[in-house]
Amino acid sequence: MKLEFFNTYISPDANRIVSDLLATTMLSEGKMVQQFETELTRILGVRNPVAVNSGTSALHLALVLAGIGPGDEVILPAQTFVATGLVVLMQGATPVFADIKLETGNIEPVSIRDKMTDRTKAILVVHWGGCPCDLSEIQAIADQKGIPVIEDAAHAAGAEYQGHPIGSISEYTCFSFQAIKHITTGDGGALCCKREDKYREAMARRWFGIDRLHAVPSFLGERQYDIPSVGFKYHLNDYAAALGIANVSSFPERLERRRSFARSYRKALDGIPGIKLLQEGQDRRSAYWLFGMLVEKRDDFILAMKARGIPVSVVHQRIDRNSVFGGIRKDLVNQALFDSAQIHLPIHDAIDDETVSYIIDSIRKGW
Repeated sequence: MKLEFFNTYISPDANRIVSDLLATTMLSEGKMVQQFETELTRILGVRNPVAVNSGTSALHLALVLAGIGPGDEVILPAQTFVATGLVVLMQGATPVFADIKLETGNIEPVSIRDKMTDRTKAILVVHWGGCPCDLSEIQAIADQKGIPVIEDAAHAAGAEYQGHPIGSISEYTCFSFQAIKHITTGDGGALCCKREDKYREAMARRWFGIDRLHAVPSFLGERQYDIPSVGFKYHLNDYAAALGIANVSSFPERLERRRSFARSYRKALDGIPGIKLLQEGQDRRSAYWLFGMLVEKRDDFILAMKARGIPVSVVHQRIDRNSVFGGIRKDLVNQALFDSAQIHLPIHDAIDDETVSYIIDSIRKGW
């Protein structure tokens, strides 16, 4: 079998929906973007989604709306993709890396508290692999300081925490619809805003700061507007949104399939010597963009799996190893342990129960 680590899911309906849109020649932000946002709310249960052209744009826009600027500090984990840290630098602020929980890869609330200073202006959490962070504990810390929690939910479309969908809990939640995510628009993202005023501001700032709904053309032909603050060209276009509409329609069923694969992995691999599965927690449901574990003799494990035709990956190593962030932090003890042992198995739309059984059997053979 030819097995890939990631898969890009394209709905069978995509050709029709995208072709119909192309026939109109109306490709920029318009009705399809609005429909996609409506579908995100209906299917994922998210609040006030603002569709943008990437998950990175969503993260940056969240920091802008939160008022993050030079001299400020933002606490975040190093266990993420570099975009999470780069957007902090884009605002002239300082990324402050907190430690993670070894059993999940998610940011550790105790470490957040230890890293707080007078300059801390936001907490930026990452739901590693799709499993929600300890949002109640983290929000309590943020509330004491009077600062927002920003969720990087690039892995977590469809995840739930204490019965609530990710995207409906914190002041800001950022999703990615990049090619290999659960739902793709080719490239794209969404920023969900809990507050209505911030939602309206995000809608304007994603397109240069212009309120398109109320900026009507004059007799001369140009929209009439007065931009009150710096905006960006971050809007999603209708072409991408059409693909997103097609792909999001079957998402609940596809997500349940992923969860079924995860249950099979958990049942079969729990207790195997040399493997420690990442935990999910009783009060949350992972979206399982990744299925992760910590393994002993990781290099041997990778070689054995590759020899059996199974691609495995760390996906992302700690981002503080990059010079732009100042180099490895020595005080992140769990991060170091996680970084040395983490590995992930294929879990996506292109595999089936037979594939999962083959992967399980291959692991049981040892490494």
